[in-house]
Amino acid sequence: MRRQVVIIGSGPSGLLLGQLLHGAGIDALILERSSKEHVLSRVRAGVLEKGTVELVRAVGLAGRLDAQGLKHDGIEFAFDDRRHRIDLHALTGGKRVVVYGQTELTADLMAGREVAGAETVYEAVDVMPHGFDGEAPCVSYVHGGTTHRVDCDFIAGCDGYHGITRRAVPERAIATFERSYPFGWLGILAEVPPVSHELIYASHPRGFALCSMRSPMRSRYYIQCEGGEKAESWSDQQFWDELRRRLPADAAEAVKTGPSFEKSIAVLRSFVAEPMRFGRLFLCGDAAHIVPPTGAKGLNLAASDVHYLFEALREFYAERSTAGLDAYSGRALARVWKAVRFSWWMTLLLHRFPDATPFAEKLRSAELGYVTSSQHAAAALAENYVGLPL
Repeated sequence: MRRQVVIIGSGPSGLLLGQLLHGAGIDALILERSSKEHVLSRVRAGVLEKGTVELVRAVGLAGRLDAQGLKHDGIEFAFDDRRHRIDLHALTGGKRVVVYGQTELTADLMAGREVAGAETVYEAVDVMPHGFDGEAPCVSYVHGGTTHRVDCDFIAGCDGYHGITRRAVPERAIATFERSYPFGWLGILAEVPPVSHELIYASHPRGFALCSMRSPMRSRYYIQCEGGEKAESWSDQQFWDELRRRLPADAAEAVKTGPSFEKSIAVLRSFVAEPMRFGRLFLCGDAAHIVPPTGAKGLNLAASDVHYLFEALREFYAERSTAGLDAYSGRALARVWKAVRFSWWMTLLLHRFPDATPFAEKLRSAELGYVTSSQHAAAALAENYVGLPL
């Protein structure tokens, strides 16, 4: 079997890249180790930057996103029992974000690929890229007990942090940069109306909290918890009680409670692998970088990687030019590190660190006051939150 591009991983980045390539007449096969049902069961973030929405629109799959996505013109910071709104729309010249669950976006991209007749192989095990340091790369995998080999021009690693593509790169050829945070986010999903029509980021002496949503009747809430805690050790009532403690009184009163249907703990870390190109193998999204969810950048960074890689591949097949491919890693990493910085800053600003000194806490309090009282400081936050230009 031969394809022009093999994409490893059918998360949003792999599916979006596959759809863009298909629209440009470039033959791409997607290999996914899990079942389709498992991919659709993953619960992830859902704040989309303008650039991400435009990419989904470019492949003609923004129908449900436009109809059901929640357009947000601002966010709120809550501290000292007060709420402070950051007007994203006004501060960025009319830009906004859209809240639309990653699971829904994945379903849209899957459906679009099926309608287009483009091939995805699910439950492809023992996937392994070969020969990407030369002129004739290929990918082997096992499906239904049979071993297959796909010869190709390029390999796109969209298989996440734990995927095979980054691990297939010789250790000497890759540098990694990492920071782990000494806490996690305990999150729940519940079929209750959200406390506010915009996200509330709360900083409290007991720890961080986030009030988010997936729809007008589905809420997503998080509270900072200690590293190593287990989600099952928290009852729903304990969660609701703790969430209310960390919110201003008016927001706490507005919280509608109900049974959760998903409860999990997300570990917070920053991670970057450099470079993002190794011969004819290119890393995209979580395969190359992880950011804390505080800045809502994970999915959006994956989309910007896809944008750069698609442009480079389209240029190669249309013009036989390698300029875009050669520039891919540098272009992607320049944006990645800006998002890493912003996510790190938001995390430091809003969370209570267990080893923080009184001096550090005073500085954090002063920074919160500055960001919510200075138009210039708020504009810098807003510019990063809605997404830097692609």
